[in-house]
Amino acid sequence: MGHRKRHAPKHGSLAYLPRGRARSLIGRTRFWPEFKGETRLLGFAGYKVGMTHTFAVEDNPRSPQQGKEVFLPVTVLDTPPLIVCGVRAYTQTTEGIRCLSEVWAENLPKDLGRAFTPPENTEGSLEGLERDVNRVSELRVIVCTQPRLTYLPKKKPELFEIKVGGGNVQAQLDYVKEILGKAVKPSEVFREGEYVDVSAVSKGKGVQGVVKRWGVHLLPHKSRKKVRGIGTLGPWTPSRVMYTVPRSGQTGLFQRIQYNKRVIRIGEKGDEVTPKGGFLNYGVLRGGYMLLEGSVPGPAKRLIKLRQPARPPSMESTTSPRITFVKV
Repeated sequence: MGHRKRHAPKHGSLAYLPRGRARSLIGRTRFWPEFKGETRLLGFAGYKVGMTHTFAVEDNPRSPQQGKEVFLPVTVLDTPPLIVCGVRAYTQTTEGIRCLSEVWAENLPKDLGRAFTPPENTEGSLEGLERDVNRVSELRVIVCTQPRLTYLPKKKPELFEIKVGGGNVQAQLDYVKEILGKAVKPSEVFREGEYVDVSAVSKGKGVQGVVKRWGVHLLPHKSRKKVRGIGTLGPWTPSRVMYTVPRSGQTGLFQRIQYNKRVIRIGEKGDEVTPKGGFLNYGVLRGGYMLLEGSVPGPAKRLIKLRQPARPPSMESTTSPRITFVKV
């Protein structure tokens, strides 16, 4: 029986068109899930360090490897504490949520001036939020990163919002009062064994052809004019190039979200997972870190945003994985 030609003209989803470069290297969080646990922040952020591998005891009851030692590839994130610089209160309107007021901490980090001009006076206050608590539908904190605590050659912090979840609005307001102007560690947001959603901007690859961008097959070597191209631009009718035809263009530097990445470990001493000489393209871990199962988008040093899972798995583990070995 002869070889049958595999029909695979194109790969890649058309749902992401147009494939243009991301406006910012900081991933956007467009959705925050409902959280019914204890009051805490629903997200965090860290810098991608690289990948390594671990061995852990499989604790999934549905897995045929349950109770056995299994190999796990993990991504290492450098997670210095986030500084809670302010709080924003949102109210529900007919056109969606709108900012009601915002309150900034008294002692803001000095490096925050590198990102923007900090406000001298704000309209709202914590006492004002107490009075208007009935109008508040959502509370978010304004946090900034601390790149000085990492091995990164940068001082300018990133600034973004994180929603406060759990309990009612009054409980969330009490929680915000405690953390305003203070540092929040990843262990206060996530637990080992939980699942998180990862949002990041992928590695940029510049302008590429259709073979690398869409995965089309190479034409036969006797083809006319080209090999790494497409056979046709489409039919005569309609008399235009359809959007479904693979074309060359920007590849990479896209924002992508990956769902349900399990937190393998949250540690305080980075030297526990740092190899001799440091990580390639990053360096040495100086402080806290996180290990996530699998890979995440982006190159080393890219900011990776984490949040509570929007669609968690049906069987979530309530125990932290038992790690037997980490390659350093």
